[in-house]
Amino acid sequence: MSQKWQAQRERGTVFWLRVITWIALRVGRPIAWFLQYPITLYFYATSWATRRASFDFLGRVFGRPATHLESYRHHRMFACTILDRVYLLSGRHNCLDVHLHGAQAVLDQIADGSGCMILGSHLGSFEVLRALGVRHDGFDIRVLMRPEQNPAITNFLNELDPSIEKVVIPLGRPDSMIRVKEAADAGHLVGLLGDRALNDEKTISCEFLGKCAPFPTGPSTLAVILGLPVFLFFGIYRGRNRYDIYFERLSDGLDSETRSRESQIVGLTERFAERLEQFARQFPYNWFNFYDFWQPH
Repeated sequence: MSQKWQAQRERGTVFWLRVITWIALRVGRPIAWFLQYPITLYFYATSWATRRASFDFLGRVFGRPATHLESYRHHRMFACTILDRVYLLSGRHNCLDVHLHGAQAVLDQIADGSGCMILGSHLGSFEVLRALGVRHDGFDIRVLMRPEQNPAITNFLNELDPSIEKVVIPLGRPDSMIRVKEAADAGHLVGLLGDRALNDEKTISCEFLGKCAPFPTGPSTLAVILGLPVFLFFGIYRGRNRYDIYFERLSDGLDSETRSRESQIVGLTERFAERLEQFARQFPYNWFNFYDFWQPH
């Protein structure tokens, strides 16, 4: 399957990541936050691919053509979350104002002695989820990802926070599912993203903002096979230093007696796409999939 998000080269090199990190940690967040305006303007002016994707998405949400000011704001919101990622990874969480919504349901699940899946997306900041693991003892998180996709950037992030390697479960390995099950049995949260498919991953077509888009079935397959309860997660950036974190139960887990495994996987993926669309309409400037999301197989 052709996925433009994988082929589209990331503009942020390790060199520039180091520059931004130095500014963020040495100069301070107020000045670094202000510098996001000219930095974002430069990238907005020179990146036609992200502008096109932004106009496409915002136009679908607004029901009319988006303006350049709206698209620029869209890019700047993304830049602000990238800046805050530096603070999250370097342990400086206190500069962020984080509000939780629906977190008690997750804590109750963990209190029962069983783990669950936290299914996120590129709507808002997924990284802010790890900040909860530092602030709240109940949020013991393991993250499923493929670090080999961007090894240089992965190594740089590991330098910022060496503990990343301890919480990452690599995808695509022979023991990946076993490690997920062990983490869930130990009462951990297993977090992963559910809105982008890898080249070798199976997808299904779901209605999204008026047009069918391919959604990966991998997260739903993993949850159904292991019988894990699934909670949606959205770390919404609200401007300045505020984040609203939303948790929402998507699935209770085992349902093998009433429906086939395949129908459960399809139903879970479709519910995820439906809720993602509703949150995307509510917080459109937090949509950080800057590529043709509706690209077919």
